[in-house]
Amino acid sequence: MASEMDFTKMFRMPGFPDMEALAAAQRRNMEALAEANRTALEGAQAVAKRHMEMVQQSIGDMTEAMRKAGDGEAPQAQAQRQAEMMRGAYERAVANMQELAELIQKSSGEALGLLNKRFAAAMEEAKALVPPTK
Repeated sequence: MASEMDFTKMFRMPGFPDMEALAAAQRRNMEALAEANRTALEGAQAVAKRHMEMVQQSIGDMTEAMRKAGDGEAPQAQAQRQAEMMRGAYERAVANMQELAELIQKSSGEALGLLNKRFAAAMEEAKALVPPTK
């Protein structure tokens, strides 16, 4: 029957927290950290994927512009077309940067939200683990 004794309960000292509850809380902390890391990684992958799509689109646009460059237009018309292309490329670049920034902000916000939620829960758990003083 001695093997059935729980030594943690047997030697529990007043004023010390429940070690099982403390271990469970630490496990939840690690799970929350892993989930936040997973969320951040997924966000980084989404940003990288979208950035690659943007680069591919830009290369396609540049290829098309180079193809049209030798169409034999009058110099004034060619200059105007190039100016329009530059304006369009600039506007797309700004929109792309804004989109990437929003993706990064969303991903970071989700990961941070997970950690903040767990931190708040951990503080409540810590309060419950410490026995009240008399």
